[in-house]
Amino acid sequence: MNQGWLVIRSRCLGISFRVDRRVPVVLLALAIVTLAAMVVSIGQGEYPIPPLEVVKTILGWDNPDYAFIINTLRLPRTLVAFLVGVGLAISGTILQGLTRNPLADPSIIGFTAGASLAAVSLIVLLPSAPMYLLPWSAFGGAVVVALLIYLLAWDRGSSPIRLILIGIGLEAVASAFTDLMVAFGEINSVSQASVWLAGSVYGRSWEHVAAILPWLIVLVPLALMLAQQLNILNLGDDVARGLGSAVEWQRGLLLLTSVALAGVAVATAGTIAFVGLIAPHLGRMLVGSSHEGLMPTAAMMGGAIVVLADLVGRSLFAPIELPCGIITTAVGAPYFLYLLYRNRHGRSC
Repeated sequence: MNQGWLVIRSRCLGISFRVDRRVPVVLLALAIVTLAAMVVSIGQGEYPIPPLEVVKTILGWDNPDYAFIINTLRLPRTLVAFLVGVGLAISGTILQGLTRNPLADPSIIGFTAGASLAAVSLIVLLPSAPMYLLPWSAFGGAVVVALLIYLLAWDRGSSPIRLILIGIGLEAVASAFTDLMVAFGEINSVSQASVWLAGSVYGRSWEHVAAILPWLIVLVPLALMLAQQLNILNLGDDVARGLGSAVEWQRGLLLLTSVALAGVAVATAGTIAFVGLIAPHLGRMLVGSSHEGLMPTAAMMGGAIVVLADLVGRSLFAPIELPCGIITTAVGAPYFLYLLYRNRHGRSC
């Protein structure tokens, strides 16, 4: 055990990793903040419910007047917001680590645009398609864009800077085709797609929770297990190869994990931008840049951001609701410009 680090080993599982000593405390604090925000969010609405009654109802000491509103209408919406934030935050953390660029984000590099194009195409062209096809459609769109990025960036190896530049180009192409779908689609389908593109958890039910949860149960542990490899790749390809890492294989697996997380998040809640950019940065400020501690911290941060964005969107102009994607964009776009300014002046982000 080294000063400043907490070393965790498991002979049974054959794993060994270390995290900054701040990580457990930060995770506990974020969990408390997130739970408090979720309770307040569940109680917020046209029929306000006190926080204590929200907690009692969720724990089963339910008041018949509150049970339907909380358990059927509001709790699944809030859980979806948290799960989507977790997926986007981990996806952004992986991308920033792979590209060694603090400005990388699923919504900037093209993954989100590919997922959006595929999902909007399904909504507009096949309006009667069952909902369970939407995550697969979005995942497929994100994978196609990721493969194109990887293949077009390949030149005796994949360069992080080429990945970013080609990703930005493909993001513009996918967004243009999405706009065409919206422009020429049938009015009812287009209305549904437009609301979905704004990024919202409005009307999300237990069916949506059941759709996203299995993906995260598989992908989040996989991402955490690959965090150590991401640290090694961050040292540069030559150093990583010298340490025995299969660079391209590891990079491909991490990229696929990031794509899958972004795709399922977009499929569930639409385009909620900048969460994958902001959450890793705030995480680094709290626990440092080692991905073994950064990844769970960014995940909790991302979940908290989307829950709070949904709460603000519902409260700001009540009873009118703003999609949480508009709130994250309103905060994330200036933050992105701030990061560009800091990079231009040679400061660390």
